[in-house]
Amino acid sequence: MDSRWSASLGVALLGHGLPASTVDWARAAEQAGLGSLWIIEDYFQPGAFALAGAAAAATGRIAIGLGVVNPYTRHPALVAMETAALAGLAPGRVVLGLGSSNRRWIDEQMHIPFATPLRGLREGAEIVRRLLAGERVSYAGECFAVDGVVLETPPPAPVPLVLGVKGPRALALAAEVADGVHCSILASPAHVRRVRASTSSAGGDFKVIAYVPVALSDHRDEARAWMRPMVARYLGALHGQSILDDAGLGTARTQPFRDALTAGRVAGELVTDEILDAVAIAGTAAECRRALVRWAQAGLDSLVAVVPEAAEYAGQIERIGRDLSPAWKELRCR
Repeated sequence: MDSRWSASLGVALLGHGLPASTVDWARAAEQAGLGSLWIIEDYFQPGAFALAGAAAAATGRIAIGLGVVNPYTRHPALVAMETAALAGLAPGRVVLGLGSSNRRWIDEQMHIPFATPLRGLREGAEIVRRLLAGERVSYAGECFAVDGVVLETPPPAPVPLVLGVKGPRALALAAEVADGVHCSILASPAHVRRVRASTSSAGGDFKVIAYVPVALSDHRDEARAWMRPMVARYLGALHGQSILDDAGLGTARTQPFRDALTAGRVAGELVTDEILDAVAIAGTAAECRRALVRWAQAGLDSLVAVVPEAAEYAGQIERIGRDLSPAWKELRCR
């Protein structure tokens, strides 16, 4: 597999009406020269594998990333089956992101046992990786087991595995068993530096990629107005997590966003320019190019743009490819 997925800008697919728009947006991303297209699987939104299959069938060069799925709602053997099928549609273009999801979705809402998520992620990653490599796998773990399972049609080319993790123990696991880390949305440059430091023991060409909110406009205030509701929503959802501590946004600063989210309200008016600049990129093309430097200097291999719903998606894809992608490639070559 070539390095486009890990050395160039990518874009995430999400938002209302995504199934009907996936093919058009995937083609637009490829035409814009972006290196990767990532499917975010948040419950209970459209499933990642069906959308990834549609995107893969509609394109011929762009990498298709699953970012990320978990081994609970789909057994690791099923994750391997679905990934292998996708890799058959897009040989050499698939990247698998695997994470443990979260307790609310898995345990509280779907009543799937979630006692040891890190152990489950380790076991799931091992089973998936061995199956994708064409092995016949028998494995008896604490969370998952398989007996004599082998994929009928393993991928024709290796599938890189990245873990969607944040904490110190989980990052150490990624350094041990994966090809890279896929950082969550609102990954600040400081978070990227922590990820790099925590995975320094990884062998080979270990990659760090991240979801970063991005919006471009000829008018700075317009781009930032598009961005504020998205950042506010994720600040509420990620309240109390280390990824926000890294950005200097401790619980005292994010509590109002959690309170608003709990009340069914998005507190975009509380997102200051300081907060916005810490975790997102929004403004004119020149301003966005300057902001990219901070993530590149932190050690990020690939920035995956997450476009706010208030912006026109196809137009944003075109602008990211035209106005930002060449700048990122130049930064990565330094």
